[in-house]
Amino acid sequence: MPAADRRVPAHEPVAHVMRSGLVESVHYGSVVVLGAHGSELLAMGDVDAACYPRSTLKPVQGTALVRCGLELPAELLALAVASHSGEARHVDGVRRLLAGYGLDEPDLGNTPGLPAGEAARREWLAAGRGAERLPQNCSGKHAAMLAVSKLRGHSTANYLDPDHPVQREIERTVTELSGEAVAHVAVDGCGAPLFALSLRGVARCIGRIAAAADGTPEGTVASAMRAHPEMVGGNGRSATLLMTAVPGMLAKDGAEGMYVAACGDGTAVAVKLADGGDRARVAVTAAALDRAGVPPASLAGVDGATPATAPGIVPAGELAGHWDG
Repeated sequence: MPAADRRVPAHEPVAHVMRSGLVESVHYGSVVVLGAHGSELLAMGDVDAACYPRSTLKPVQGTALVRCGLELPAELLALAVASHSGEARHVDGVRRLLAGYGLDEPDLGNTPGLPAGEAARREWLAAGRGAERLPQNCSGKHAAMLAVSKLRGHSTANYLDPDHPVQREIERTVTELSGEAVAHVAVDGCGAPLFALSLRGVARCIGRIAAAADGTPEGTVASAMRAHPEMVGGNGRSATLLMTAVPGMLAKDGAEGMYVAACGDGTAVAVKLADGGDRARVAVTAAALDRAGVPPASLAGVDGATPATAPGIVPAGELAGHWDG
């Protein structure tokens, strides 16, 4: 299992921003689409260079935690792999997850933050609250990591150490599902260990989880995400809308221009935008899903996934011509 190359990625144009028929701006990036059995359907840019999956890795982390014995109601397991919006149901769910394992908010080690959802953030600030750990979008993942640490008799004080037994189990699962060794270990924005992979490896991970049999750890995570997409993101969030729009789909956003999606048969898409921005991310993912066999019309209700909701953004290169909206 060789690790991805740690070179500077050779990204290429994946989206144009048009104004009155003229290309005004260009988004560079890399895109890979893998078929149900891992065959390459599309590769743009540098899909074999190492990248940080960021929060698109959460379903893999969740799979590792279920393998370690984590047992949760489906809605709380979906929250454990979420980048949630900090809505009341999310904050309350994290409290329930912690309490179920004899833990509380002070045990959390994630970076304090405000709710990611605009409406939830306004309500939180109006109540006189500031940055805290519970509303931060990764709190469900951290609560689940703590739960497994408590369950297996490990220290909860240093659960974010890359050498902690729970983090070592996560790294083993990342290696297995991606089919490659971890290229580098860093610290994610929330404070958890972050494992670098190729974009191709990231796609393999989500594809294998999406196609997993019911009752397996991977299948258990996939079922929870499908049953509760509102817990994976929140009101108006693209991952929630994608999973709601297309039966059987898994979708997960990540910071710095990352996005993954996969169909129930394991066909998978992974996207990385070089500028780390969000503007073209959903449009590029939608165009890649078209190549994966997902009809563009099925994404009509997803903000940013069609010309009507992403005006002026046109997928470029090999994605051009797959923006039928």
